[in-house]
Amino acid sequence: MTEQPRRRRRGLTPPVVQEERTVHRAVAATSVGNVAVWYDFGIYSYLAAAVLDRVLFPDGGQWATAYTLAAFAAAFLMRPLGGFVFGRLGDRIGRTKVLSATMLLMAVATVLLGLVPSHGTIGLTAPLLVLLVRMLQGFAVGGEYTGALTLIAEYAPDRRRGFFGSWLEFSTLAGYALGAGVCAAVIAAVPEGDLLSWGWRLPFMLALPLGLTGIYLRMRLEDTPAFRQLMERSPALSTMSARRALQIVVVHYRSAALVATGVIVAWNVTNYVMTNYVPTYLAATLPRNGAGGSSQAVAATLQVAVMVLMLCVIVSVGRLSDRIGRKPVLMAGSLSLIFFGLPAVWLLREGLAGQVAGLLIMGMSLVCFAAVSPSTLPALFPTMIRYSSLAVIFNLAVSLFAGTAPTIIEAAVTATGNLDWPGFYLVGAGVIGVISTHFLKEQAGRPLDGAAPLTSSAELPAPPLSDEGVPLEQPRQ
Repeated sequence: MTEQPRRRRRGLTPPVVQEERTVHRAVAATSVGNVAVWYDFGIYSYLAAAVLDRVLFPDGGQWATAYTLAAFAAAFLMRPLGGFVFGRLGDRIGRTKVLSATMLLMAVATVLLGLVPSHGTIGLTAPLLVLLVRMLQGFAVGGEYTGALTLIAEYAPDRRRGFFGSWLEFSTLAGYALGAGVCAAVIAAVPEGDLLSWGWRLPFMLALPLGLTGIYLRMRLEDTPAFRQLMERSPALSTMSARRALQIVVVHYRSAALVATGVIVAWNVTNYVMTNYVPTYLAATLPRNGAGGSSQAVAATLQVAVMVLMLCVIVSVGRLSDRIGRKPVLMAGSLSLIFFGLPAVWLLREGLAGQVAGLLIMGMSLVCFAAVSPSTLPALFPTMIRYSSLAVIFNLAVSLFAGTAPTIIEAAVTATGNLDWPGFYLVGAGVIGVISTHFLKEQAGRPLDGAAPLTSSAELPAPPLSDEGVPLEQPRQ
């Protein structure tokens, strides 16, 4: 039997109290693993224009960078499949087991990427192997990020879900910043010849200790309060078919799925343009078109600096959304893309000061999405299909519209000579964000659909004290 979707009304269900230490441990374990995952996933793009285009496509000419980014985009072909497989498993056997598996798979794939022989050694087999390993990475990421979203949202107390959810994107930015920093250090420290022969492999090798740390922390967690409630109430749901889960989404949560898709597209187009395309735009695209630009080391340094600034404010923005709601923050980010997306790209062509200003504009727009989307998206779906719904919707949206953005933008710039294409993408993302946010139902401070209200021990009122100052279990009559 399967349980019909139902929405719990506030005040009718006693709240579940979760120990504050357990909440912090769950958020920390998920976030540390997330740092490792996005370090693994992002270092390819940071090395693309600096070295990988010459290692993998030495005869590619002006299209070498586009070919290298196409291998980056290939990972997104597998993300929906990974989301489907791991999402269903997460709704059937639990969140923590699946997240440990995706972490292991991601670490192994990244190490393998660093072991692939160069084009000079095995010819065209080298980029083909890279393509296969990138697809394996995409398969793992397809189940990783939405599982992390689900786990933190289901552990976070209702009144502070925005605050705790923002730590997930804090860790994503930390992973990207770590990847950019390591790549910049390797590029600066290793001579050109050594960089092309073996130096580029060093960032990929660091994936192993990072991944093992994340796996260890996640395997020590028990499953989320919401999932445990679901299994206690309806254990037969662990056998619910994928077809039934899809039917529930289509019949009962169609509007939520459309809103989620729009938010995901706006958020991730901004993310992939800034974190994955701008380094290539500054180091390869602009110089090739006679528009200045910067070295790969400078581009990576600028990325790290902007992401560090985002790290300084993202948790505060998440906390703010617990007070004023998610919609105002998402709307601010969407409108900033519409009005400042193109000017931000124009500034990237105006020397170092312009590049700093352009990246800051993109970063402040991105932080509005990154701070509140992790708490917004899981609240749109019930516990029994939350992981699988988010995994499929998130990965389809990212794969079709966001992950392909660097490749499409680079191809469009190469074909037309118009350097404004990144700005066009940002403005389009802003329009989608405004429409989606308009139809979003505010969920700040409310219990997750299908779960009892959740609070933490830190939010309970202090117990009454005796005349001697000893805490009492019950108030005196």
